Amino acid sequence: MHETQAPDQAATYRQIRWSGMDLLARREHSGWELEQKLVQRYPDSLPLIERVIHDLQDELLQSDQRYTQAYVAMRRRKGYGPHRLMNELREKGVDSEMVVEELNQPEHEWAEQAGLVLRKKFKAPASDFKERSKQMRFLQYRGFSHEQIREVLQS
Repeated sequence: MHETQAPDQAATYRQIRWSGMDLLARREHSGWELEQKLVQRYPDSLPLIERVIHDLQDELLQSDQRYTQAYVAMRRRKGYGPHRLMNELREKGVDSEMVVEELNQPEHEWAEQAGLVLRKKFKAPASDFKERSKQMRFLQYRGFSHEQIREVLQS
């Protein structure tokens, strides 16, 4: 915080910072998400909110990269694929390059994940074209690529 701020502005800065830290203590937030929530609470303080977020990022209390890793891990456990996660994270204001880098990490093994999701939903392999189409649509909806779906349905 800067020394030249008026006392009431300094108090507002502290309130915003406290609110931001409270939100981050509950779960990770993207910078954009955090800004949106703070703007709802303090609608007339956008410049202070931006400074608070910048300060939180400098102190590594808020990190879009950490948020992206946590988000991908959580949604992957729930059975969602990379295409869907890319769209969801874009909507949450995360940089596309950061998302692509995280989604391409070798530990994610998306085709294997698609197979697990498919076996959980459909106990038996597709017996005909109609059932195979249904399984393909399900995996597409979950956000898996055509290549990943093809690999899973061929095995």
